[in-house]
Amino acid sequence: MSAPEIVVVLDSLALVLSRWLPPVARRRTALAATGVVAAGTALAAPGMRWQLLPVLAADLLVGVGAVIGRLVRRRAERAGWRARWWLALPGSVVCLGLIVAGAGAAWALPVANFPQPSGPSAVGTTVMQWTDPARAGRAVVVQLWYPAGPVPPDTPRAQYLGRNRREADIVAAAEGDYLGAPAFLLDGAVRAHSHAVSDAAPAPGRSPVVLFSPGLGGVRTQNTAWAEDLASRGYLVAGVDHPYDSAAVVLADGRTLRTRVAAGGNPGEDARRRTGWVDARAADLSFVLTRLGRLDTEPGPFTGRLDTSRAAATGHSIGGAAAMRAAERDPRFTAVINLDGGPDPDQGPLRQPVLALTHPVEDRADADYVALVSAILERGTGPGYLLTVPGSAHLTFTDAPLYLPPVPALVGSSGRTESVRMTTATCAAFLDAGLRGRGGDLPAVLSAYGDLHVW
Repeated sequence: MSAPEIVVVLDSLALVLSRWLPPVARRRTALAATGVVAAGTALAAPGMRWQLLPVLAADLLVGVGAVIGRLVRRRAERAGWRARWWLALPGSVVCLGLIVAGAGAAWALPVANFPQPSGPSAVGTTVMQWTDPARAGRAVVVQLWYPAGPVPPDTPRAQYLGRNRREADIVAAAEGDYLGAPAFLLDGAVRAHSHAVSDAAPAPGRSPVVLFSPGLGGVRTQNTAWAEDLASRGYLVAGVDHPYDSAAVVLADGRTLRTRVAAGGNPGEDARRRTGWVDARAADLSFVLTRLGRLDTEPGPFTGRLDTSRAAATGHSIGGAAAMRAAERDPRFTAVINLDGGPDPDQGPLRQPVLALTHPVEDRADADYVALVSAILERGTGPGYLLTVPGSAHLTFTDAPLYLPPVPALVGSSGRTESVRMTTATCAAFLDAGLRGRGGDLPAVLSAYGDLHVW
């Protein structure tokens, strides 16, 4: 919560409770609290969140109740009877409930506060749109996070969820539709800004590249905290919006491509559809890797900055399956990261080093999924690492803990920022070993975060 929001909540509590103070203190406290609430509301108004509406409703009810109470007392005095004190109790309870509900919602659904990237470099970001003529003109929107040169501390930071607020609103509405939830629940993501600076000048040197495919219906920005941290460590991360798969892909001309992925209810047909989605995503990753190679050679800010001979295919959920498929089919990928994604049963063995992060096994479906991942890693010729993270859930490995309610079944129990730091630390250690050849005891680093199996 922001400072003005905290002021409004605390003084709204004081306003409600002032009714129960001694008469001498009651009026002064109520007047002071009303003034502070008004000032805090004025300060919070330009960026007021919906969570404050119940709190302000409580303030309004207190005012209405005060007027009604005064009228009742006057009528009682004229009639010669005394108004009972307990008549005001239900109203106070209702007002306290509204304040607690508003404050609780603001705490549970905060504006995402991204952890400071841990690497030595500032982070830049930019959005590209490329069209693949070999696939019926399929347009792919890609966001790059990369090590940037020094930037002044007061430089504006990039909007989360899109290039600008308009795109963030479109994406949030689409995600809400996809998940069957009101878009206002994603208000904390819409309002957020990350640490990256839009279109900052890249830092000198050549960066290994990390391509990222989001979860089913997910969008390119869903792992921004992870991408920014890797970029601060010297990697270029390319998050991919998959057209007609991501909840919403906003093109440069303003058009929005909404998702077409949906289960049909027939297990065999749904499995066939899923394979098609994975294959399309894998082809997107290979196409983006090709375009990154051109970006390194064509005149522009990234000339000589990208080392596509050191490239990792990564992804979350079905994006992890796509990363595995892309690495199987495209030998240019030299490392693979699967963040809690179930691969296709026909996934072939991999030659590259593979890191798979998973949530704990809790049911038969989880056990089957982990068994499949284990079998694929066992057949591979490169080293395979399967890390099961205790206290994690499927969304632990994304930005979701930063702005969704801290419900363990939803985002895990590691805390808002610790889950992000865990995902970053494990992936960075793996990439340092696989793409940069840096020494160190990788199994020891990984096993510090959970139950590790190595092949």
